[in-house]
Amino acid sequence: MLVTAVIILFIIIIVLGTSFVTIRQGTVGVITVFGKYRRVLTPGLNFKIPFIENLYARISVQNRSVELEFQAVTIDQANVYFKAMLLYSVLDQQEETIKNVAFKFIDERNLMQALVRTIEGSIRAFVATKRQADVLILRREIVEHVKDQIDNVLETWGYHLQDLQLNDITFDEVVMKSMSQVVSSNNLKAAAENEGQALLITKTKAAEAEGNAIKIAAEAERQAAQLRGQGIALFREEVAKGMTVAAKEMQQANMDTSVIMFTMWTEAIKHFAENSEGNVIFLDGSSENMQKTMREMMSLEMLDRNNKK
Repeated sequence: MLVTAVIILFIIIIVLGTSFVTIRQGTVGVITVFGKYRRVLTPGLNFKIPFIENLYARISVQNRSVELEFQAVTIDQANVYFKAMLLYSVLDQQEETIKNVAFKFIDERNLMQALVRTIEGSIRAFVATKRQADVLILRREIVEHVKDQIDNVLETWGYHLQDLQLNDITFDEVVMKSMSQVVSSNNLKAAAENEGQALLITKTKAAEAEGNAIKIAAEAERQAAQLRGQGIALFREEVAKGMTVAAKEMQQANMDTSVIMFTMWTEAIKHFAENSEGNVIFLDGSSENMQKTMREMMSLEMLDRNNKK
């Protein structure tokens, strides 16, 4: 009886031990009955019929990542080397989705192989239609192309492509060197153009400044000349007034007014001698020339008087 009780207790413990299963958070369990899908177990402690229901698989619904390295060829026969990071996850936790994830592939290894090859093939097909010089600026277009091409396929497998990052795009060493030379020459060209533009701007500004300075100087000279002319005119007017007064006084005293002209002539000779840079003044001291000079000065005086009348 004791042995029988121990055996029965042992069987009960085994039955109870196989009747409950724990599913971790972030995963779901797939139950089969004699190899056929039965139901999905949610995270936590779950009951299953011992010896009848079997825990076929635990499926993670968390995000998963994988790194890719592969090669593609452009339309102009340039080799392009990609290093990428793929982020994917189970589409959702609906029963049909979980069934696809559990039974579409034999194991995880086969899933990864199909997923990687599908993405590589999509990128290769896209790159094959582009030129080598355009590939580097088409990262976003490549990613969008891959998502458009394989999202529907992945959904039939029960998965969703969260993100695809092209971390590195390189070419053969010869191509990289030629691209570097092109970039260097373009930079030199841009620098030369910028320098030329800067020099043009500098010279333009200098020319504008010089032109403005010339305008200012010309305006100042014009105003100065105008003021000098006004000064000379005022001087002549005052001289004429003084000569008129002196002539009237000399006429009243019965004196010859030509003395005034002679005095002005001698004052002019004195001014030339004091202010000129030369050392010698040549004068014609003959009486005929003196009389000629006096007549001319008197004629100028008469002309000035007539103009004033």
